[in-house]
Amino acid sequence: MSAPHATASDAHPLDSPVRAALTGPHSHFAERRGRILRYPADVAPWVAIPDAPEAEDWADAAALAGPGGAVTITAFHEPPPDDWEITFHAEGVQLVDAGVEAAPFPQAVRLGPADVPEMLDLVARTRPGPFLPRTVELGTYLGVRREGALVAMAGERLHPYGWSEISGVCTDESVRGQGLGSSLVLAVAHEIRQRGETPFLHASASNTNAVRLYESLGFALRRRTAFLSALVPEHPPTRLPGTGGVRHDGDACAAAVR
Repeated sequence: MSAPHATASDAHPLDSPVRAALTGPHSHFAERRGRILRYPADVAPWVAIPDAPEAEDWADAAALAGPGGAVTITAFHEPPPDDWEITFHAEGVQLVDAGVEAAPFPQAVRLGPADVPEMLDLVARTRPGPFLPRTVELGTYLGVRREGALVAMAGERLHPYGWSEISGVCTDESVRGQGLGSSLVLAVAHEIRQRGETPFLHASASNTNAVRLYESLGFALRRRTAFLSALVPEHPPTRLPGTGGVRHDGDACAAAVR
């Protein structure tokens, strides 16, 4: 699980990287309601929730996602209300540059919006983690083609000030074992370093092979974290206008018959 809560003055941007990104370089993506921030649903699934969320925070998160919508959190501290359905929960690790030998990769090509259908197809085959139709807008994406077909890629996702997350690392089964994923990670790290920023990444704690690979490339464990995705109830509570309280549908029904 994550480290003890930090105060606003001593918090590190990577302690809450989604909030740090959406109040920093990715602020133009931010959708906000109260203390809740999130990316557009076709860009990234991540939602920033306070470390100690109150009932109105969950109501605001529910309003942003809509009934039945998913709220996906990294570095979360509190579970959602009991009536939310948890669909995914995993322990993770956060790794940071501790001497990565970043370098360009001559075989790599830049990917953009025109490549998204192929990128989505590669992601569907390899399942590296969330990648949506507009995820490519979050930063630089590099890929490798073989006979014209996209067979490997890596790019950037969360972007707090001074940091950039390497994500979307995937390689088609037909070309695994050739070091393409490692070379693309180092190439994306080079792009990040060229801007004067520091690369970091997340991985599932259970994926020990990936963690060992990243460590061999020069990344080191910064902290343990956790990922959670939960579905908003079909009849979520709503914030009462002009107050800090929330109202459940049952309250509204009772009011209607009084």
